[in-house]
Amino acid sequence: MLSRLGNIFRVPDLRNKVLFTLTIIALYQVGANVPVPGVSWARLQQLQSHAGSAGVLGFLNLFSGGALVRLAVFGLGVMPYITSSIIIQLLSTVIPKLEEWRDQGAVGQKKVTQTTRYLTVALALMQSTGLIYAFHGHDSALLGTNIDLIPKFSVPLAIFMVLILTAGTAFVMWLAELITQRGIGQGMSILIFANVVAAIPGGGKAIYQEGGKLKFGVILLVSLALLVAIVFFDQGQRRIPVTFAKRVVGRKMYAGQSTYIPLKVNQAGVIPIIFASSVLYIPVLLSNIIPLASFQNFVKTHISPTSYFYIGAYFLLILAFTFFYVYVAFDPHQQADIVRKQGGFIPGIRPGPPTERYLAHILNRVTVVGALFLGVVAVVPSLLMAFWNINQFPFYGTTLLISVGVALETMRQIDSQLMMRNYEGFLK
Repeated sequence: MLSRLGNIFRVPDLRNKVLFTLTIIALYQVGANVPVPGVSWARLQQLQSHAGSAGVLGFLNLFSGGALVRLAVFGLGVMPYITSSIIIQLLSTVIPKLEEWRDQGAVGQKKVTQTTRYLTVALALMQSTGLIYAFHGHDSALLGTNIDLIPKFSVPLAIFMVLILTAGTAFVMWLAELITQRGIGQGMSILIFANVVAAIPGGGKAIYQEGGKLKFGVILLVSLALLVAIVFFDQGQRRIPVTFAKRVVGRKMYAGQSTYIPLKVNQAGVIPIIFASSVLYIPVLLSNIIPLASFQNFVKTHISPTSYFYIGAYFLLILAFTFFYVYVAFDPHQQADIVRKQGGFIPGIRPGPPTERYLAHILNRVTVVGALFLGVVAVVPSLLMAFWNINQFPFYGTTLLISVGVALETMRQIDSQLMMRNYEGFLK
């Protein structure tokens, strides 16, 4: 393993990419630990002690690497960019202009990327405004407490803080794109990976302190089993063979080629988990608007990561959103049309509608397994913690999914570059 690790630094180009990526991650961590001006440091420390048990805040804090509860310059982290990317991807199936850009190749992709950037800034403005309002002591449902982090609150100060948080989000987006262009891996995924991995030691310590040695050991063993399962399922795929007929180009005849369409078992990644958490956050927001005491008590009692109602609803929403997202990302009708236009066919299946029905049938079977896998990984640690009344670190399954998925994808990229230069890679 050490010799293979040394191979990375024997290739100058690869070594520079890895060092550049590590430098960007270090710069991101600096911005994630510098609080916005106007925040009380003493009250920040009080809020951090509540962050683990506050469900929604804990989930948002997971993706920011703890920067949210510090109300840091990079406090919003990558969530606005992720949200805008998902929104644009979903709208591209219903808005003709976005669908046209998607089908234009590199030129259209630039337009889609620019639209995603503008939407990210707009979402960052709205989210930062809401967070400043919440952190001023107006949203106990989100924070789990009424701590006022901005004791010297004023409208000019609030506008200044909103602008800093929005600018921080734009800067994070730029850093992620730099990693994608000049570093290793997909930039946004690398930053999320750095955030969630940085939170694992603190989460393990919180579980150990609250649950004791036995419960900590059981959760550790379950996590290792889930880790193995995630690696197994992440690499699993169904390959649909496609054969292309012979072609005549000018005076030359090209023989038919055979390839395949890969359908990954976990095609949706962690997107359904983000969707499900966002939907379960809606009642928390409504509880600040609807004055009904019964509704507010229901939200306080049941919309909590350690509530069995929450865990059950979380599991069902993950199943539903997995099917929804997979069918948006992989449209059987579009794929069948692409294969037909390229002169290909699936052996034993006629081109056109029969191919579309066959792809939809295979996609349904693969997605059922992937959806159940995502749901089980997301809720098993939460079920254990709910059974033992452990309130700290309730998103362990999500952390494992993100960490393993990003790590495997990054190692594949490093392996491909090592093998191009006749070096032995990490993955076999």
